[in-house]
Amino acid sequence: MSENSSAPSNQKPRRGRRHLAVPVLVAGVAGSALLGLSFTPTFSAFVASIQNSVNSAGTGYLTMQESSGSTVCNSTDGGSVSTNSATCSTINKYGGDLNMVPGQTVTTNIVIKNTGTVDATNFALTPGACTQSTNGSLNGSATDLCSKLDIVIKGGSEGGTTIFTGTAADLASGGVVNVLAPLAPVTAGTSVPISVSVTLDSSAGSTYQGLAASQPLTWTFTS
Repeated sequence: MSENSSAPSNQKPRRGRRHLAVPVLVAGVAGSALLGLSFTPTFSAFVASIQNSVNSAGTGYLTMQESSGSTVCNSTDGGSVSTNSATCSTINKYGGDLNMVPGQTVTTNIVIKNTGTVDATNFALTPGACTQSTNGSLNGSATDLCSKLDIVIKGGSEGGTTIFTGTAADLASGGVVNVLAPLAPVTAGTSVPISVSVTLDSSAGSTYQGLAASQPLTWTFTS
């Protein structure tokens, strides 16, 4: 009787240990899985990039220089490149000869240079009005000296291409002369030789004595 009663008491603890081992095993497996995931390496996609570190913009400048022999005038002589316009009274395109006689020709050679950093896409000559005045103490009665002054303007090398031909009066009434029409564009640093010839018409008689004429000429670059 005592042997039979002791057998069941020995089996119950074994069943209890088996039930306890199952949850412990499951918890251990789950913990191992989480630990394994924490050490899983992270993989990246391919990457390519370009950084533009220098992105800039700025302005060039367009300036003009006129020279005749050793005499030089610049468009900045009027103050600065902000105004970029100057009056040059030291280069007389009509020669400044106040003792001309009929049939005489006076030629003045000048050089117009683009001293800027950008090209001139337009090169123009704007003539002003031709005005007549007295010259000395003895003066003739003619009032149209400007129509007796024949003007020929040429530009370029090898004898030049004709830019204008006509009287000073024609030049004044004709408006702006497009210098680039017969000549090539004036690139930065390029010089254009120009000649201006003035001839007192051979038909000018005694009534044209003691007279003078003056006409402003303006050269302009445009980019």
